[in-house]
Amino acid sequence: MIDVPEPYAGVVMEKLGSRKGRMTSMEHRENHVRFLFTVPSRGLFGYRSEFLSDTRGDGILYRTVSGYEPWAGELSRRGVGAVISTARGKTTPYSLFHIQERAKLVNAVRPKKLTNVRAAGKDEATILTPATPMTIEAALEWLEDDELLEVTPLSLRLRKRILAANLRKRA
Repeated sequence: MIDVPEPYAGVVMEKLGSRKGRMTSMEHRENHVRFLFTVPSRGLFGYRSEFLSDTRGDGILYRTVSGYEPWAGELSRRGVGAVISTARGKTTPYSLFHIQERAKLVNAVRPKKLTNVRAAGKDEATILTPATPMTIEAALEWLEDDELLEVTPLSLRLRKRILAANLRKRA
């Protein structure tokens, strides 16, 4: 069951449709629209945070298991790949600054080449976007077939199944 202000109804229907959701009813109530959807559980992984962003926090999402159904088919996957490091080393603000435009999850090692042309304190002015904390639900949605989720008591880590870059290319 979803209750959203009217301006956000279209984006909610579109997103749940791409996650194999079927709308079973829709009713208008003053400035809100109430939907009833049937969606596979795997289609809801990671949807809560996307829903809150799409509705600017004004929507209500209630979900419960209604039973089992036949396989609904493949779900669309993320449009971009993971950004991974190809070398071991120390992560620097310089390397993160150039990757943050393309990705949220970063494991980057790219040292700044030190020459006498650059000012020594220039890295201190680099502005980085804060890291986005991942939940298990969001991490499960993010995973592709060649990736793993490591769960420890203190952290969640996404990594490639095959760590060596040259072996990944062969596989």
